[in-house]
Amino acid sequence: MSTPELTFRTKIGVEVKGELWSCVEIPGSVAFFGTGRAVTVDAKVDDVTLENVGAMVTGKGGHMVSLSAKVRKALGKDIGDIVDVTIVKR
Repeated sequence: MSTPELTFRTKIGVEVKGELWSCVEIPGSVAFFGTGRAVTVDAKVDDVTLENVGAMVTGKGGHMVSLSAKVRKALGKDIGDIVDVTIVKR
């Protein structure tokens, strides 16, 4: 059986409590993960692989994955830029 994965294109930046965080929001995440709680995932953002990272709750009924300054530098992208993302359940 293959591991479920979710692929999408999105903009870097999620508004949390009035601030724009350097995260990518995962569309349909509660249905995909089967929970509204934080979960652990593997993520591929463009050509950068993130293993065993937390998908945090957004506070608006979804999940997001944080992109550190180091990851954004490796991507050559920042808040507002578009990325291709693949999320795999762990």
